[in-house]
Amino acid sequence: MVDFDWSHSYPSLRMPLFARNVVATSQPLAAQAGLRMLMKGGNAVDAAIAAAAVLTVVEPVSCGLGGDACALLWDGTALHGLNGTGAAPAAWTPDYFSKRHAGRMPQRGWDSVTLPGQVAAWVELAERFGKLPFADLFEPAIELAERGFLVSQIVQQKWAAAVPLLKDQPGFAAAFMPRGRAPEIGECFSSTELAHSLTRIAESHGDAFYRGELADAIAQHAAQHGAALTLEDLASVRAEWVQPIAMDYAGCTLHELPPNGQGIAALMALGMLKHLRLERYAVDSADSVHLQIEAMKLAFADAYQWVADSRHMPERSIADLLDDGYLAERARLVDPRRAGEPVFGAPRGGTVYISAADENGMMVSFIQSNFLGFGSGVVVPDTGISLQNRGAGFSLNPRHANC
Repeated sequence: MVDFDWSHSYPSLRMPLFARNVVATSQPLAAQAGLRMLMKGGNAVDAAIAAAAVLTVVEPVSCGLGGDACALLWDGTALHGLNGTGAAPAAWTPDYFSKRHAGRMPQRGWDSVTLPGQVAAWVELAERFGKLPFADLFEPAIELAERGFLVSQIVQQKWAAAVPLLKDQPGFAAAFMPRGRAPEIGECFSSTELAHSLTRIAESHGDAFYRGELADAIAQHAAQHGAALTLEDLASVRAEWVQPIAMDYAGCTLHELPPNGQGIAALMALGMLKHLRLERYAVDSADSVHLQIEAMKLAFADAYQWVADSRHMPERSIADLLDDGYLAERARLVDPRRAGEPVFGAPRGGTVYISAADENGMMVSFIQSNFLGFGSGVVVPDTGISLQNRGAGFSLNPRHANC
């Protein structure tokens, strides 16, 4: 019999359990939805999508139907990457923003909304790897949107903090301030409009969101507010299968999605830490934490400067950024005794994460987000569809990778 070491250096009341299947995420109702799919005979992909759909209901600060999604999936024999981040509306140009926003990228509102790829990612995952009927995956989310759920403390705090910033954005107050305020802790919140949108996505296999009635509602709302997003833009959205990138560290291999995502920064930091010989220091010691922070600062500085759509990274390729010689050079910039000057911008935010595994060895690592809390703040009337603000990270500098 295997002798397990149950010691853990961090205090916790949670006990480890062994099971054939597992779903882990930030909200118990979402995890329950995933387990419900597994109990119906579904696999890890079915569980992840069901949990993701519920999170758009119960974690609306962090994600919504108008967000983006990315996934890494192990099917038992091979690793797959899925990029469900949308492009910019076709009409966006530096001149467009110069005329409307004095040459600055807005952080909120319609002109921060790139094309939402999350629903397309759900569809692509389900079609290629799912087992259950697509509509079944949305049953828990629809039930919770109709019946309501009790708002937790952390969600309520972030919700309340967002209200002063977003209450005047189109559609926000009607969707997320039904009593003229954010819900209180423990208050029941429901959205029949969101339930209807989830139902239409389920029934149409996602088509209603990009070509049907929901797409019409999104495009009409954009037009009413003079925004650039069109029906043609929505119809062009596709989730894309990509080749994951990797870095070996301490006998393990860490996999990430390639740019346009920021996962490459984690790999770059690990590459630097190899040259900084992090293993010399005790875990969680001041020296260890200092080196990790400094490596991440350098990695994010590079990511901010160079990372864009991998097909359009003009001066630094993925291979260049992960080159061992280059990372050794970057590691030499770390002072073991002093913090370096931060040279990157890091707006505060957070998102939700889902992991699921089944008894056949399929494993899914899934993230979905509306970028900053509640995204753009824009909510399409009568749909509950909140739209992300990924465009806030674009640059209007013609020499920048993200222009």
